[in-house]
Amino acid sequence: MILAIESSCDDSSISITKIDTLELVFHKKISQELQHSIYGGVVPELAARLHIEALPKILEECKEYFKDLKAVAVTNAPGLSVTLTEGVAMAKAISIALNIPIIAVNHLKGHIYSLFIEKDAIFPITVLLVSGGHTQIVEAQSLTQMSLLARTLDDSFGESFDKVSKMLNLGYPGGPIVQEYSLKGDMNRFDFPIPLSQSPKIEFSYSGLKNAVRLQIENLERTTLTQQDKYDISASFQKTAVEHIIQKLRKLFKQKSIKNFAIVGGASANLFLRSEIEKLCEKYDTNLYLSPLKYCSDNAAMIGRVAVEQFKQQDFTSIDNLDVQTRVKEY
Repeated sequence: MILAIESSCDDSSISITKIDTLELVFHKKISQELQHSIYGGVVPELAARLHIEALPKILEECKEYFKDLKAVAVTNAPGLSVTLTEGVAMAKAISIALNIPIIAVNHLKGHIYSLFIEKDAIFPITVLLVSGGHTQIVEAQSLTQMSLLARTLDDSFGESFDKVSKMLNLGYPGGPIVQEYSLKGDMNRFDFPIPLSQSPKIEFSYSGLKNAVRLQIENLERTTLTQQDKYDISASFQKTAVEHIIQKLRKLFKQKSIKNFAIVGGASANLFLRSEIEKLCEKYDTNLYLSPLKYCSDNAAMIGRVAVEQFKQQDFTSIDNLDVQTRVKEY
């Protein structure tokens, strides 16, 4: 078995996965959303302190499995340095105490392997990763052969939802709230500009769309910003944010023959995005793979699933060489 630790942002999570069967025998996550909601976003130092409290509590529940552990895995990149450090410190302590090797896991690979929790991996597969920190397309041939096809030039898909929610004073995290508000809104009321619609390149940008939403809110606030205005802005924004991705994916699907396609990451839980991509994949006769909603956001189960593959390849990292990285340039 492998014990995996995830602390890259504001979710404290630990899992235990069987190496031979891929069975997830233990998984627990403690979210910090409530504590960060009053600030409208994640406060790194607060997140680190909350990890210090939560991770040992979860680990206490895993003691019965300690005798069967063959390795300890931990997210070490990318993420917030102060929160990654808490997970890495725990992994080092477990490695020393139980005399087992450490597996350093790329958090982004973890999201891709969220598709394969308790399942065999499927390759090749082209993956859209959308989260609070990333919007990118990855072409994956195997665990060790992954290449970046496109990324955002500025803000991410998930982050834009958080910012729109904050501008409308709806709360944090913004993704689920804006999605809920959009159900009661008119998505055609506001004609927000679709980013990079005239660009032939496959790349993303959300800064301009966020600014357009901000200007519309300020314009409405000159009189009265009603509840229906908030519903309509949410719906119109979500429609445009998703259409931006769909436009770029259409270009990609015309350029490449894609057999398997997937959406992963916290923002992949957006049901409108899932629905529109499902239509696109049906048109191009492409197999669509989706992570279960409970594994879309950060979790240790996906880290443990990657770690199983790395364990089989004896891909270990020494305690002296294990360090955190806030960003990674490649997979």
